[in-house]
Amino acid sequence: MSEDLLVNPFRETFSSRQSPEPCVIIIFGATGDLTHRKLIPAIYNLSVDGDLPSPVKVIGFARRDKSDEEFRDDLEKLNRKVSRQGHDDKLWPTFCQSISYHRGEFQDLEDYKSLARRLDEIADENQALSNRLFYVASAPEFFDEILVGLKESGLNEPRDDHWSRVVVEKPFGTDLPSAIHLNKMVAQTFAEKDTYRIDHYLGKETAQNLMVLRFANTIFEPLWNHQHVDSVQITCSEHLGMEGGRGGYYDKAGALRDMVQNHLLQLLSLVAMEPPTDLSADGVRDEKVKVIRSLRPLKDAKAVAENVIRAQYTAGSIDGNEVLGYREEDRVDPNSQTETYVALRVHIDTWRWSGVPFYIRMGKRLPKKATEISIHFKKPPCVLFNRKGGSDNQNVLVIRIQPDEGHSLRISSKVPGSALRLEHVKMDFRYSTSFGKASPEAYERLLLDAMAGDATLFARRDEVEEAWRFIDAIENAWHQSDNPPPMAEYPAGHWGPDEADEMMRADERLWRRL
Repeated sequence: MSEDLLVNPFRETFSSRQSPEPCVIIIFGATGDLTHRKLIPAIYNLSVDGDLPSPVKVIGFARRDKSDEEFRDDLEKLNRKVSRQGHDDKLWPTFCQSISYHRGEFQDLEDYKSLARRLDEIADENQALSNRLFYVASAPEFFDEILVGLKESGLNEPRDDHWSRVVVEKPFGTDLPSAIHLNKMVAQTFAEKDTYRIDHYLGKETAQNLMVLRFANTIFEPLWNHQHVDSVQITCSEHLGMEGGRGGYYDKAGALRDMVQNHLLQLLSLVAMEPPTDLSADGVRDEKVKVIRSLRPLKDAKAVAENVIRAQYTAGSIDGNEVLGYREEDRVDPNSQTETYVALRVHIDTWRWSGVPFYIRMGKRLPKKATEISIHFKKPPCVLFNRKGGSDNQNVLVIRIQPDEGHSLRISSKVPGSALRLEHVKMDFRYSTSFGKASPEAYERLLLDAMAGDATLFARRDEVEEAWRFIDAIENAWHQSDNPPPMAEYPAGHWGPDEADEMMRADERLWRRL
């Protein structure tokens, strides 16, 4: 058998994917920060890389009065600052001709009907542009109105043999009842196969690579269980506070609902899931939702107090600059009981993870910005190199989600010399150095997947509801019980409250230093 015959079937199996199709992308909330900082730069970068299908048109739908030129000028100003590819003055004039603006009120049916007429005119000129991708990038309070407008105007219905899909940004609800309501609203407007609940963390290259790391490398999968893994840590550290007037939103959300319910539980499910039967969207998501369902519930305030630490930052120093405490921030209630830091100890009641604690922490105003997963393997027996005790020979696999995307494996090695002395060394892999280019932005991958009809990296209805079911029990213990767990404090610029460290010490473990 020739070498080509040996190689090509593998390449075909793992390289083939559905191709993104030409379409019109309609962005609701087009004058907002998400459109300017993420969506348009992502589409621009895809165009620069040659990955954008042709043709693609973008229509921004928002309430402000703007001409097409004014809208394009606003987009260009920020694209110059944030585009991953930089800004090409020669390419932009051609690229921006595919962008236009449609003024409309979210609650006015006539504005949706005029949008429908405009889309029909575009499709009549080019049948390839009969495909429609509706991106709901507005504030959450407008989600219902937009979905109703799409349904009553008929925009949710596919045109001829083409498709009509919707992408919904987080937050997807604020608790289980609101998530169920929103899911019901979406289901009345779009089929589940045409619904894409976006979590940009799943678009990050390292998150996507988790399955490859586990299931395509035989050195890891046999060890990925309670027999060899001591514990798992998932950390999301942010050095920013409430800049840009974000305090008003954050004070209603908090770290648990803003980050843990979606981003970090999604990462947890990728770490802990069983091998899927195939790489289809539902094959992967079936296994992810099993993990969320298997989370041991925290049924009462006592269980929450024992396994969850919440805290707020006080005044401190970040990068040598003095910063305010959370309750002194703009638009934050001076008596706020909203957490800016949360640390959880959770257990997954499955055969694979029996007895293995998963530690999750997320905090604002921590010393640095980073997101990582660390797999802490069990220590070797204390019969050779560990005889005197106190030596930490634990192997740790670190998966860096951001920044410096990549993996590192900590192993023990003998220090050169006559004495037998051990030190930790790292086997390190970085995307930027190994592949010679920066990873695409998360929104670039997710937009392409939505245009291709691939929902693998998007949350399914049952995933969202199961995650909220787990989180609501904690929120209820904090805000509805007669004896809620106390709110801890930590100075800005520190790695969280002492109580979180004490929780780890009680388990004879420590948080990993980033």
